[in-house]
Amino acid sequence: MADQPGTLSRAVRAVAPVPWILMPGGWLIAELLPGGPADPPARITLLVTLAIFFAVIIFRVVAVGLADRRRRLAMATLAGSIALWAGGSATVNAGQTVDAVSFPAPGEWACIVAYCGLAAYVIMDAGRRRIPLAVALEAVVVWGATMCLSAFVLVMPVARQFEGQATKLFVAVLFPMINLALAGLLLGQVVLRLRRREGRTTLLVAGFVLVAVADSNFLANLGVREYYTTSLLLAAVWGSGFALIAEGAVRPGVDVAGARRETPSGLLLGAAGVAVAAVAVASDGVGGWLVRAPAVVVLAATGWRLLLALNEARGAAEAMRLSLTDELTGLANRRSALAATDHALQHRGPVSVLLLDLDSFKDINDSLGHGVGDEVLISLAGRIREVLGQGAEVARLGGDEFAIVLPQEDELVLFEVAQQIRSVLRRPLRVEGIDISLDASVGIAVREESDSSAIELLRRADVAMYEAKQAGAGVVVFDRAQDGMSHLRLLRGEALRSAIAEGELVAWYQPQIDARTRQVVAMEALVRWWHPTEGLLPPIAFLPDARRAGLMPALTESLMLQVVADASRWRDAGFTFRVAMNWAPPELVGGQLLPRLFSAIEEAHLPPESLLVEVTEDSFLVDPDRARMVLHEIRAHGVQVSIDDYGSGFSSLAYLRDLPVQELKMDRSFVAPVASDERSRMIVQTTTQMARALGLRFVAEGVEDSVALGALVPLGVDVVQGYHIARPMPADAVGPWVRHWTESHLGSRLA
Repeated sequence: MADQPGTLSRAVRAVAPVPWILMPGGWLIAELLPGGPADPPARITLLVTLAIFFAVIIFRVVAVGLADRRRRLAMATLAGSIALWAGGSATVNAGQTVDAVSFPAPGEWACIVAYCGLAAYVIMDAGRRRIPLAVALEAVVVWGATMCLSAFVLVMPVARQFEGQATKLFVAVLFPMINLALAGLLLGQVVLRLRRREGRTTLLVAGFVLVAVADSNFLANLGVREYYTTSLLLAAVWGSGFALIAEGAVRPGVDVAGARRETPSGLLLGAAGVAVAAVAVASDGVGGWLVRAPAVVVLAATGWRLLLALNEARGAAEAMRLSLTDELTGLANRRSALAATDHALQHRGPVSVLLLDLDSFKDINDSLGHGVGDEVLISLAGRIREVLGQGAEVARLGGDEFAIVLPQEDELVLFEVAQQIRSVLRRPLRVEGIDISLDASVGIAVREESDSSAIELLRRADVAMYEAKQAGAGVVVFDRAQDGMSHLRLLRGEALRSAIAEGELVAWYQPQIDARTRQVVAMEALVRWWHPTEGLLPPIAFLPDARRAGLMPALTESLMLQVVADASRWRDAGFTFRVAMNWAPPELVGGQLLPRLFSAIEEAHLPPESLLVEVTEDSFLVDPDRARMVLHEIRAHGVQVSIDDYGSGFSSLAYLRDLPVQELKMDRSFVAPVASDERSRMIVQTTTQMARALGLRFVAEGVEDSVALGALVPLGVDVVQGYHIARPMPADAVGPWVRHWTESHLGSRLA
């Protein structure tokens, strides 16, 4: 009531006790009048009392409706219904002061309309929300059981008195049944969570039940009389019923929130039992059908609800199965693997965990797409399952990681199982016309006496697996000494993530010199890490950690943007040399860096031919077609391409013929011994001749001394690079170094 204006609120509170004072007061006066309560003076007194009584409760309802805009229509409907019922009842009582009134009287039509209005109020004053079908059926069961029980109690005892008077029985039963139906509707709204289980609802239910009790007076008398009978007690019951309805209505409603409470299964079974009993014992005729009709509704709704419950149970079972199953491969998932391991630990049974991670699987996703990657995972999951016998739990943890839970603690047996799995995984798998052969790194963790959690066992297997991957050992059994190294790698990965964001990774540059003119023709970008505490770190100190942490794309992009910015700055300063950068195979075939590279070149207004991307031969092993397409796209944008470390991989003349490359860069393992090893000299010489025939620039890296340089120049090498020329230097030192080199060596030959 806090939202009502103060004066109106005080008036409503002030008249609240009046109905409860009027009712006993009028009853007492009518009893004391001469002639008794059946004489006209007593009836007139009762009519006046009821008129004031209903005027007060209608005033309260109207006042609350005026104060609460949201409930205004509902309260107006309730007030009008009470007024209409009071008017219809008054015509019947007024007629009785003159003569006996036969049933049914014309005023009853006003009462019927009033009851329809009360039903509208009950519906309008409830909450609003989407109701699931199962909840709606539960409400129907509760409502139908209420109606069935009410009809059984009210109709069956008096049905025989109305033999051959079906219409009269129906009309006489109509009023109490309507009120009981409204009480059942309120209970159904509670089940639907449209009303709260609170005092307000209790008052409304009690009010409708009292009115139904008063209305049922007709059933007790109409079988022997054709006219109405009344009494002060009956009037008091009617009045009390409407007073309770009004009292429940004027109390402020509370919004229903939160999850619904489950309807007790016992309530549904009890309702169904009432319906079955009613059908079994109900008599024939109109009275029997008044009992059977709601019983049939209850049984139908209960049956429907049971079918839904069965479907829900099947759905829950399926949801449980799915919650323990990997959707892609059909294997168990992480939750299932942990549950199986925990079960073995709790029962102190032998248990070990093998954690398997496919090597280079990311290259398949990046180059062939995730759809192909999924097909590969499905096939490999089937192979793993075939290797293992009964008692082993095979699970996919996510991505390309698998776990095998085995009831075995013999490390030699576990090692053999791991090798068998790796052997079947290495068998070629044809995907979209390509034969793919994958290996895996496996970590093994055996249960220890102190183990109480599957999480710890899985963590140790994970540590051993990463140790196997880093060392290239294939299979590693967990050792306590590995824990410290794993922790350091984790810290290094997080530090690298922060270093990329903070700009601690910087590009250093090593010059490349034309072997004949000694001009500076290129700078190769080499990444360095300015570590806050360890100083300047070379690539070998952190690139493996970056690859393991999945940071290579971010690292390569960061270096690429620095290279473009430095190249643009040097171009503005008048330098014309190329700037080279290295891309690893996953970053090359992934294709995500290309749009960023082309965009950066355009934003810097840099001639594309001033940049060169160096790629290694193994870039073409996983997906040659994809790598070829990427290189053509790079070249189409004007950027040059170099094959780095030529001769160290699976060299093929076919891709040198077909690919849009401008440069071959001989691996240092052939360049360094060229002065002393005849085979190396012949390899360099023939490769130089081949490069010239193909129109490619030939670069020899790893020139560490003047002896090597002196042996390379006669062989026709175009460009040389190495410590004999210059060591890598920071970007700010490049300009001064180039000027000094040019001034010192112009017109002279390299010594």
